[in-house]
Amino acid sequence: MSKRELLSSPDIEIAMEFLPLWRLDGACIEREFVCTDFPSVIGLVNAIAIFAQSQDHHPDMLIYGWNRLRVSLTTNDRGGLTNQDFLLAKKIDNININR
Repeated sequence: MSKRELLSSPDIEIAMEFLPLWRLDGACIEREFVCTDFPSVIGLVNAIAIFAQSQDHHPDMLIYGWNRLRVSLTTNDRGGLTNQDFLLAKKIDNININR
């Protein structure tokens, strides 16, 4: 299976089991982060941007409040979730930053 091939509902359910901090929201997966302060949330955004750029796969990121970040992943040009979304989510989960 190509990393850009749309996943079936059963495949998405299985993939979600490995991402307990993420939630399914329609054709997206989302995760909320609460950082210790504003510089930490900006550092997290920058770290995610480096991974995203290396994979040529860019999440939607929303900073809100002074220390919160919502990351949303989907493969827009495919119209839903692909392995590429789950691979990037795992990389994001492995970022070691003061949250």
